[in-house]
Amino acid sequence: MSISSPGIGSNLDVNGIVSKLMSVESQPLTLLDQKTASYQSELSAYGVLRGALASFQASLASLNNTSSYNSLSSSVADPTVLTASPSSTASVGSNSIEVKALAQAQKILTSGFSSTSTTIGTGTLTFQFGTIAGGTLTAGVYTGASFTLNANKASQTVTIDSAHNTLSGIRDAVNAANIGVSASIINDGTTNGNRLVFTSKDSGAANSLKISTTDPSLSPVFAYDPAGTQNMTQTVIAQDASLVVDGVTITKSSNTITDAIQGVTLNLLKTNIGTPTILSTSRSTSAISKAVQSFVDGYNALNKTISGLTSYDPSTQQGGVLLGDFTAQQIQRQVRLTLSNPVKDLNGASTNLSAIGVSFQKDGSLSLDSTKLQNAITTNPDSITALFTSFGKSTDSLVSYTGSTANTTPGNYALNVTQIATQGANVASALPSLNIFAAGTAVGSQAYGTLTISTGVNDTLNVNVDGVLATATIAASAYATPAALATAVQSAINTATGKSVTVTQSNGIFAIQSNSVGGTASITSTTPGSTNLLGTPTDGNNTLNVTLDNLSGAVTLASGTYTSSAALAAEVQSKINGVAAFSTAGSSVAVTVDGFGKLTITSNRYGSASNVSLSGTGYTDLLGTAPTSSVGVDVAGTIGGLPASGSGQTLTGSGGGVDGLAILISGGATGARGNVAFTQGYAYNLNNLLTALQAGTGPLTSRTDGLNVTLQDIAKQKTDMQAQLKATEARYRAQYTALDTLMGSLSTTSTFLSQQLANLPKITG
Repeated sequence: MSISSPGIGSNLDVNGIVSKLMSVESQPLTLLDQKTASYQSELSAYGVLRGALASFQASLASLNNTSSYNSLSSSVADPTVLTASPSSTASVGSNSIEVKALAQAQKILTSGFSSTSTTIGTGTLTFQFGTIAGGTLTAGVYTGASFTLNANKASQTVTIDSAHNTLSGIRDAVNAANIGVSASIINDGTTNGNRLVFTSKDSGAANSLKISTTDPSLSPVFAYDPAGTQNMTQTVIAQDASLVVDGVTITKSSNTITDAIQGVTLNLLKTNIGTPTILSTSRSTSAISKAVQSFVDGYNALNKTISGLTSYDPSTQQGGVLLGDFTAQQIQRQVRLTLSNPVKDLNGASTNLSAIGVSFQKDGSLSLDSTKLQNAITTNPDSITALFTSFGKSTDSLVSYTGSTANTTPGNYALNVTQIATQGANVASALPSLNIFAAGTAVGSQAYGTLTISTGVNDTLNVNVDGVLATATIAASAYATPAALATAVQSAINTATGKSVTVTQSNGIFAIQSNSVGGTASITSTTPGSTNLLGTPTDGNNTLNVTLDNLSGAVTLASGTYTSSAALAAEVQSKINGVAAFSTAGSSVAVTVDGFGKLTITSNRYGSASNVSLSGTGYTDLLGTAPTSSVGVDVAGTIGGLPASGSGQTLTGSGGGVDGLAILISGGATGARGNVAFTQGYAYNLNNLLTALQAGTGPLTSRTDGLNVTLQDIAKQKTDMQAQLKATEARYRAQYTALDTLMGSLSTTSTFLSQQLANLPKITG
C-alpha cells in the first residue's frame, strides 16, 4: 500500500522541511517586494509633488492676467437710478448723471380673432427696422409720418407655411426664426379678443418695425408701414434712453450703455429728472494685493511640500521619500532660480520681487511686506503688471500690444510703419436709381431724353400689363418735370390696358410697375415713345450677387421708390449684412453716401482679405456702369528694425527678439510710430516653467515613466520567480516524499526482520 501523505510512512516532517527550505529560496522575492514598495512610495511622492506644482501654478492665474492689475470699482449715490460696472479702460473720477428717459421697445398688435387657431394664411412676412419720424399718432396709428431704415439692422423674412397658418402658428414661426422680433398672443376678454403682438427685441427709436408681405391673406392682418398702410396698431412707442452726463445730453437705444463714459457700463433703472446722482470710480488695489498674497502662499506651500519630501529629520532619524533625489532637487532649484533672477521693467531696467516687498527667508520661504506692495500699486500700477505678466505698452495711442510668443525677447523696440491697412470697397460711378423693382417690372436704362411729347414722334408705348397687350398714347405736351411726365405716362397706360400701374422716376430714370399682386408690367416692342422714355428697359433691378471677403451671397432689395440715396444705402447695407454666410464669418459692410449721392460699399474688415464685388440685376442701377473696386491691403513695417509680417491691422515680428510680438496699428500715418516696450514677468515665466515641468517631456513625467517601467520589470521578475519557486517546492516535496516512503519501507522491513529474528530458535548453551 502506497503512502498518501508526507510523514505518514516514517514520521518525517516533510512539510516543515519543505517550508524551511522554501523560506530560504524565497528571500530574493522578498527583496523584490521591498523594492516594489520603495518605488511605489517614490511614485506616490512624485504625485504629491505634481499636485503641489499644479496648485502653485493655479495661484499664479490672477497675476498672469493683465486685467487683474486694472481692477476698478464704481459706486452710485442712488443705486435705484442706475448701476455701473467699470472695465480696465475706465478712468478714476466722478460723474454727475441725470436720467431723463428710459429706452423701450416698440409693440404692435393685430386686430382681434375669436380663436388662436383661426386660419389666416400662408406666405412670407418681411420685417424691417428703422426710425419713425414726423406726423401725428392717434390711437396707435400714424398719419403723415416717415420711416427711415436702420442700416445696421438686417431685414428678416419669415416663411409662414400650411403648418403655421393660424394665429398661434404664426406666433410660433416668428419666435422660432429668431429674427430680433418676439411674438405673443394676448386676450382682451371680448368675443374676438385674441390679438398677436410683435415686440422688437431691441429697444430704441431706430428699432421700430415695418412689416411687408405679398400674400393677399396675410397683408390685411400684418401689413404695417408707419408711413403708409397700417393694418396693425402700435401700443408701445419705440424710445431711446436719454441722460445727461456732466451737463452733456446723451441719447442711446438701450438702457445698458457702454460708451457714454469710457470704460464704464451703465445700466439705467429709472429716471431721476431734476435730481442728478453721482457716480464714483476708483482703483481697487485689493485684487492685486490678494493675487500677490496668493502667489506667496502658493510658493510657500510648494516649498514646504518639496522640503518634506527631500529633507532629513535628525530627531527622528528619518529622511523624506525623495531624499537625495536629483529630479526633485532640480525642480526646486529651477523654481527658486526663476524667482531670484531679475526681469526687465517697461524702461528696460532690471528689477526684482523685492521692489514690491516680496523676499526670501532663511528657510527658503517667501514673505510679503504689505506696506511696500501697497505703495508700489498706488504709485505705478503698470510697473506691477510688467513685473509679473507678459505685457506690452506703446508710446503711440493708435498702437497697441496684442500678443507675443515664448520666442519674444523682452525689450524696447522702435516701430516703423510703411503701409497702413485699408479696407476693400466698391465706389459707385453714378447716382443710384431710387426705383427698385422686382423682375416683371419695366425699369429704364437711361435718363429721359426729353420732357416734350409730340404727336406721332414719341407719344406711343406698346405695353403688356398682367397679360393685356395694348398701345398707350401719351398726351402731347411740354412737361415741366419728370414727375409730371411720369403721371401722364401712368394715365395713358391705365387707360389703354384697363389695368393699374404705377409709373415713377428716379434721377430721370422711369419705371413701370403693375399694382396687382403678382402682376407684371413690361415694354413689348421698341416704339418711339419707349426708346425715348426708357432706353432699353431692364426686367427688374432688385437682386444683387455679393462677394464679400471672398465669401458669396445673394440679396433681394425691397421693391419701392426710395426717398434718398441714404435710404437706399440703409436698405443695401441691411440686406448684405443679413446674409448668413457673411455674419457667420464675422464679415459685414458699411454703405455710405458721398456729397453727391453716390454710394460706396466698404468691407468692415482690413487687409488683403478685405474685398467687395457685386453683380446681378441691380448692380448697375446701384453703382453705375463703371464703379471703382479696390482690395484692402495689410499693414506693413518693421519692429525693432526687423521686417514684420502684416495681416489686416496687425503687425507681427518674425525674427530676432521680436519674433511673435504682435502689434495692432488702428490708424495714423506711415513712418516712425514710437516704441513698444515688452516685458515677461515672474508669473509669466513661472507659468511657462511649471507647464514644462509637468509636460509629457518634462522631468516629472520622465522620472515617473522610468519608475513605472522599473515596477513593470520587477513585476515580471516576481512572476518568473514565483513560477520557479513553485517548481522548486514541487521538486523538494517529491524528493522528501520519496525519502519518507523509502524510510517507511525500511522501517517496515526492519520490523519484519526483527520479528523473524525473534522467532528463530534460540541457541542454548
